[in-house]
Amino acid sequence: MTVTTRFAPSPTGWIHVGNLRTALMNWMIARKAGGQFILRLDDTDQERSKQEYADGIMEDLTWLGLHWDRVERQSLRMERYRAAADDLRAKGRFYECFETPVELDLKRKKQLNMGRPPVYDRASLRLSDAEKASARAEGREGYWRFMLNQTRIEWADGILGPISIDAASVSDPVLIRADAQVLYTFASSVDDIDMGVSFIVRGADHVTNTATQIQIMQAMGGTPPSFAHHSLLTGAQGEELSKRLGTLSLRDLRARGVEPMALLSLMARLGSSKPVELIGSMEELVDSFDIGAFGSAPTKFDAEDLMPLTRHYVQGLPFAAIADKVAALGVPGDIAQAFWAVAKGNITVLADMAQWWTLFRDGAEPLVDDADKAFVAQALALLPPQPWTHATWGEWTASVKEATGRKGKDLFRPLRRALTGRDAGPEMADVMPLLRKVPKV
Repeated sequence: MTVTTRFAPSPTGWIHVGNLRTALMNWMIARKAGGQFILRLDDTDQERSKQEYADGIMEDLTWLGLHWDRVERQSLRMERYRAAADDLRAKGRFYECFETPVELDLKRKKQLNMGRPPVYDRASLRLSDAEKASARAEGREGYWRFMLNQTRIEWADGILGPISIDAASVSDPVLIRADAQVLYTFASSVDDIDMGVSFIVRGADHVTNTATQIQIMQAMGGTPPSFAHHSLLTGAQGEELSKRLGTLSLRDLRARGVEPMALLSLMARLGSSKPVELIGSMEELVDSFDIGAFGSAPTKFDAEDLMPLTRHYVQGLPFAAIADKVAALGVPGDIAQAFWAVAKGNITVLADMAQWWTLFRDGAEPLVDDADKAFVAQALALLPPQPWTHATWGEWTASVKEATGRKGKDLFRPLRRALTGRDAGPEMADVMPLLRKVPKV
């Protein structure tokens, strides 16, 4: 049987690291099995769904290299959902309800006060046709619930292990709102059966949804897929991350210069028993993935962990991989490779190259302590004319040492600061051939 997975985001905002975790796991499962990965846009909420977000989702996944085999849109499947709803009505599994949100809230509070679970009492099942007509006459719009079989719902979860939920402890889910909007729980169930989805990975906050969807799928005559529920992300200190996810969108991380392979390497291992390390290729990423290596405990995520991985990735890039970016900075071709060789060991993200080329091209604002002014002026007077070579630094400092008697840190540090405006950086022998201007002190 072909393994088919899906990533089903709602195009109501930019996708974030929490979404990525779900997308990546489903993508890796499909690719490892040689199966299919579906991108399904859950866009039944026409008011909040935007094309710009749909485009952004596809742009982000493409940036990461998570290519899909086909795209589906729930908004194009409304007739199918209506037919599925009619089928469940005919089977006696759909029933119409008329309670207002206020009435439902009062019921929940009453049940909680009595020490009972706040489960819907199925009062609408007892409404006569006349009572329903009266509710409509009062301006109430009916909405539709799925009637659960009040038995235990069990499955072997790929991460959490054996799961058993008593359906009697769960309210019959609302599947179609009074405004006729088809809700996620129903549309997703119909799609997963129709599209042959065989494995679903999603967050642990969906466990109850999974229980109800298993019964919905079975009521439609379908076979539910296998499920695995990954842990939820928290902040670095264990704090709730959900309120910050908007600031952890993939496009924000990309704007910070985070490299795709760094992000994928972290998210493919975070929360598992395998160490987080930079993974060299997409093939290695897929080959090393094991859903069974993940645990159920909340998983700490710190965006700063992406920077060392990004630095490691960037510093390992061959010149050929970034030649166009170096050229775009205006670095002359005859020194482009030498520039990259010097810059790469001193940057975290590729955008950091620009500051180094600015320094080499325009010169730095010299850093000279008052006590060193005379020494630096004397040293610069001994500086040979350009062009400089790798030998220039050693030859120059030797002549300065002979003329001034300075040595060690007292010799080298003031000269580095005068030429680069920095206390530390690349080897000065490598820097000298790249400097375009002599500083004026």
